[in-house]
Amino acid sequence: QVQLVESGGGLVQAGGSLRLSCSASGSIFSINAMGWYRQAPGKQRELVAGIGSRGRTNYADSVKGRFTISRDNAKNTVYLQMNALKPEDTAVYYCNFQPSWDSVWGQGTQVTVSS
Repeated sequence: QVQLVESGGGLVQAGGSLRLSCSASGSIFSINAMGWYRQAPGKQRELVAGIGSRGRTNYADSVKGRFTISRDNAKNTVYLQMNALKPEDTAVYYCNFQPSWDSVWGQGTQVTVSS
């Protein structure tokens, strides 16, 4: 059974940076595309960034140039480096496969950006 555990969230001022990590159990991690998603209060969950098994990346327009997704297959871990954070980036951030699997949503990690 696959489990994904997110970490690295916190409270940061606008313009600051955070690095999120997602550790995955299971041997299928390295062959699957992974994504970081977020859900703000009252809004639907959205894909923020994705990375293929060979490292090809994709980003939501709202985070292009500020966020960077990366992965370390040896560690079964995917990262999200978030720079130049804005208050509108405030949300719970989740990792999942891309496309997402309903059965593996974790608790997520809260990111709060103060103005």
